[in-house]
Amino acid sequence: MSLRPPELLAAKQLKDQGCNILESEMLAEKASSLGHHGRLVEQALAALRAFEGSAEDRSPLVKKAAREVWAFFVQRELCGLRDQKEIIRFYDIPQEVLVRLGAMEPKR
Repeated sequence: MSLRPPELLAAKQLKDQGCNILESEMLAEKASSLGHHGRLVEQALAALRAFEGSAEDRSPLVKKAAREVWAFFVQRELCGLRDQKEIIRFYDIPQEVLVRLGAMEPKR
């Protein structure tokens, strides 16, 4: 003779499992997105640091780095990570990039 939980409990257990599966999928997507944006920040900052040219030619690299850092910060905030100080230190984000965060070029 086998025992089964009452149907009411079994339905609740399945519902909880469904939510947990969905929540774990959402957490995995958030982590993947944070990793992706972190790599974009690393690439943009590496290109900026490696550049040896005039300030005029450097400007597009600064703009791109600022765009990538801003997108990364927004993604972190959407994940509930509000403090950016440690990220600024970790990636060693230059001041010239930080002052441009959120700055948008006018559409032509």
